[in-house]
Amino acid sequence: MSEVAKPRPRRKSKKQRPTTQTSDAKPGLASRRTGARLLGAIMDAKTPMDALTDDHHGHPDYLRLEPRDRSLVRAILMAALKHRADIDAILTTLLDRPLPGNATSLKHLLHVAITQILFLDIPDHSAVDLAVDAANADPRNRRFASLVNAICRRTVRSKEKLLIEIKTAPRHGPAWFFKMLESAYGPDAAAAIMTAHRQPGYIDLTLKRDAECIDQIKEAVSATSLHGQSLRLTSDTLKSAEITKLPGFADGAFWVQDVGASIPATLLGDVAEKRVLDACAAPGGKTAQLLDARAQVTALDISKNRLKRLGENIERLQLSEGLTTVCSSLFDFRPEEKFDAILLDTPCSSTGTIRRHPDVPWVKSDDDVVKLAELQFKMLESAAMLLAPGGRIVFSNCSIDPREGEQLAEKLMNCETTTLIADPIQADEISWLRGAVNANGQVRTTPVTEFADPGITRGIDGFFAVRFRAP
Repeated sequence: MSEVAKPRPRRKSKKQRPTTQTSDAKPGLASRRTGARLLGAIMDAKTPMDALTDDHHGHPDYLRLEPRDRSLVRAILMAALKHRADIDAILTTLLDRPLPGNATSLKHLLHVAITQILFLDIPDHSAVDLAVDAANADPRNRRFASLVNAICRRTVRSKEKLLIEIKTAPRHGPAWFFKMLESAYGPDAAAAIMTAHRQPGYIDLTLKRDAECIDQIKEAVSATSLHGQSLRLTSDTLKSAEITKLPGFADGAFWVQDVGASIPATLLGDVAEKRVLDACAAPGGKTAQLLDARAQVTALDISKNRLKRLGENIERLQLSEGLTTVCSSLFDFRPEEKFDAILLDTPCSSTGTIRRHPDVPWVKSDDDVVKLAELQFKMLESAAMLLAPGGRIVFSNCSIDPREGEQLAEKLMNCETTTLIADPIQADEISWLRGAVNANGQVRTTPVTEFADPGITRGIDGFFAVRFRAP
């Protein structure tokens, strides 16, 4: 009698296999996991936050999120980076022993969770539960789920005490950046600048000279006139996307530009009908100012994509007349004629914009500043060769590091090969700011620079500008 073969047990298909207890389908989990991943990309790979959260070319996990969840991720990253040194100190006190040296993803997850508990308007139980779910959903962190739960609950219990400690004795980091601030501005001013960086951001608009919508904008949102053509939207709840719905946007009446960034173009003086080079033009805020002042502008930038975006912005503003765009490096640019005026707003460390870009001190380093200052000096030397006799050139950037500002200007003046002559800026050219023009006739603002009008608060971006002329 032949032996009847027993049927082999069927293997379970992937669909039949048990799944983990959590998945990104759970409401809110995908945004928390994405927040932790992006925080890791910023801290570990030194990837700028703007690149990760770009709505067209950002991180794939970010692009998969709905608009509401993207906003949450940005809010998490902003708060986590502004308070990173505080959160690091909190973790040290809450942990019984240090985290393993290779547990970087766990550390980012805990930073995201603590950020929500302390700094965002999110129910504590949701922040705790989703942090634990995020740990369970990641094979690297699953074994630490109970630790995540414990740390989060300790944070909730100590929330009031921790917030008082942060307010009264904030921690300053990273070390290289705070050391630079202390050296340049003194310990008290350095601490004040760091505190200003933690404050909520704001949105400034620059209006065209013929714009008639200021009163309408003020009626639509909370707004304050700063000076001249600048208006500050003072509502913390206004989202960037809502700017497109403001009165005058569709008609090209204004563009978004920090009031500090609007200063350099004005320092060229009357540019009507003059040939002006905007040497690092994109995204185009300063180009728009020059065109609005009736200059004949050559907008130069090394990036085709950035120049394309500039062109789109200028077209919306209906300022295209008088504009020529050139995609080239400044070092390779060979115009047929020299320029009556040049605006050179160079690439820099961007340390004056940390209030809105809190990743800057974490993705940049002291070595980066040194390299950028060297590049800026070479760019200034090259730009000077394009200036017609008697013409003006304004060098500027949004760094608050003197090596990219005051020290660079001094280096140029002591350079034997330069033909440029100092053209000091007068205090009454920027009378709406207190003490913005230093003894050498240079503009220096920091996030704690005050407006002459005491009713205007919340500061200004850090900026440096110096003016020269050709003999």
